[in-house]
Amino acid sequence: MNAMRLIEANRHALAQSQDPADIVVEVWQSQALAQAIGSRLAVAGPPELRGEALGLSEVGGRGCGVLDAHLGAEEIRAARLTETGDAQEVLLALGRLLGEVGIALVAVAMGAAEEGVYWQCMEAIDAADESRDRVLEMLRRLAVREQGLPEPDSAAGPS
Repeated sequence: MNAMRLIEANRHALAQSQDPADIVVEVWQSQALAQAIGSRLAVAGPPELRGEALGLSEVGGRGCGVLDAHLGAEEIRAARLTETGDAQEVLLALGRLLGEVGIALVAVAMGAAEEGVYWQCMEAIDAADESRDRVLEMLRRLAVREQGLPEPDSAAGPS
């Protein structure tokens, strides 16, 4: 399935979730999708994105690891990812999804009756923020490439 369709499915499911446990499951799904998109871009994406894409994959995996979501293999939407399509379009949509994930997690954390759930949400918020930072960096790199400018690190030259 196309990455854009999966992102939109996640956004819709997250928006429809009311119960904290359902929100956590949708956050997990979103991080799993970030991990899958990162992996795909690391292998087959534009060369200037590959390092950040690998980092996105790792952070997405960490985001899944801190959440207690019980899903069967057939329920994991990210497993249906077959193509990413336009990297910029996908990264913009993924960035929006990750922003929504952070907001949803804040709401769950604020209503948490158990301290463990609160801290789980805080760790997941950190992972979502870091994932979004990776996405924003990849978008920046795409913009630099589109403008035909050298990367700031490579422009400095030898000292």
